[in-house]
Amino acid sequence: MLRDIGLFGGLDEETLALLARELPTATVPIGATVVEEGDTSAEMFVVIGGELEVVKRGPKGGEFRVALFGPGDWFGEMSILDVQPRSATVRAVAPTMLVRITAEHVEKLLYRRDLKAYSLLLMNIARELSRRLRVADGILGQFVTTVSDTYTNRD
Repeated sequence: MLRDIGLFGGLDEETLALLARELPTATVPIGATVVEEGDTSAEMFVVIGGELEVVKRGPKGGEFRVALFGPGDWFGEMSILDVQPRSATVRAVAPTMLVRITAEHVEKLLYRRDLKAYSLLLMNIARELSRRLRVADGILGQFVTTVSDTYTNRD
């Protein structure tokens, strides 16, 4: 299963088999929160099956959905790279199966064992973060343009 997930792209069969044996899985029922905005953690998750929503708290306390994750997606990778609080809440909207990866797993199973595999995993994370940043930049640019046009082109 891991072979078809972009996070593990380029990893050899031996490393994939090791990860499949060592990484724990979790089943998440509908409505259950996997991570909470503001919490601290050093783990990420890979979606094997199911669907999750990503929500952000608004300034007045409400929530708004910013993304959906399904099989093959992953989230929480920033907590592997830095020690900042979670940037959003992730909650199951369908019964979901996840693989949990901690910073300790990354160190023990990849960094100490095979620097090439470790580097590939980090590059795969960096590519996804870059893709997400480009999407966010596009959305922000479109929003700023729309607001600017609305308030500067009055007749």
